[in-house]
This record gives sequence, C-alpha cells and structure tokens, in this order.
Amino acid sequence: MTNINSTVNFFLEMTKFQTKLSRRLDSNLNGISLNEFIIMYHLSQNPDNKMRRTDLADKLGFTASGITRLLIPMEKIGLISRESDDSDARVSYVVLARGGNTKLTEGIDRIELFGEDLVPTSKIKKLEETTKLINELSKNI
Repeated sequence: MTNINSTVNFFLEMTKFQTKLSRRLDSNLNGISLNEFIIMYHLSQNPDNKMRRTDLADKLGFTASGITRLLIPMEKIGLISRESDDSDARVSYVVLARGGNTKLTEGIDRIELFGEDLVPTSKIKKLEETTKLINELSKNI
C-alpha cells in the first residue's frame, strides 16, 4: 500500500466528494445540470444578468469551446439568450433569460434543502471554515 501525505489525501477526497456531489445535484435540479445551474448563478451575480462568453468561461474554469458546448442547448430551451454589443460587433454577451431565472430560483431552493439534509446544523461553522480554506487555495491555482 502506498503512503500519501495529507495534501494528496485532501485532493483525492475532494475529487471523490465533487464527483458524488455533482451526480447527486444533477439528479435533484429538476431537469437542469449542475453546470447549467452554476452558469445561471454566475450570470445572476452580474449587472443586467449578463457576461461575455469568454469571461464566463474564465470564471468557471472552462475553455471557450467547452462553455460554448454548454450554452448552445441552454439557449435552445430558453435558459439563456445571446446579446450583441452595440459598440463592438466582435463581442457578445450571455444573458440569463426569464426561464433560466425561474430554474435558478428553483435550483437554489432544491440545493438548500439538499444541504440541510446533508450538513447537520452543528457542522455549519466547520463548513464555513472549509469554504474559506478552499477559496484561499483556489487563488493559487
């Protein structure tokens, strides 16, 4: 058996957790994927609920082609729309559509319920500390 240090163990456990969490949330989001939820959430956090496609890809850690593959079906089902920039024809924006906002609100409610079932109240402080640690570590990646 190979011995690993605590850092490697942390990475392995985080990866396993993320995989399980993604599967579980995908099945609980009422017809949208976790990636679609994350895209809509980030759009909702910006003025006018819009971002440039390249900025959205950077924010989420996707390639430009990867984000485009995710956005095409989202646009077809009315979760997002595209908007061109009047001052620069090369720039286009991804905009959270009304249907996307509805799905986002439903998704937040479902994830909150899932979180309440998963994380006991007594562990909320530890969860907040872990979130802070992950945010700090992500700045180095």
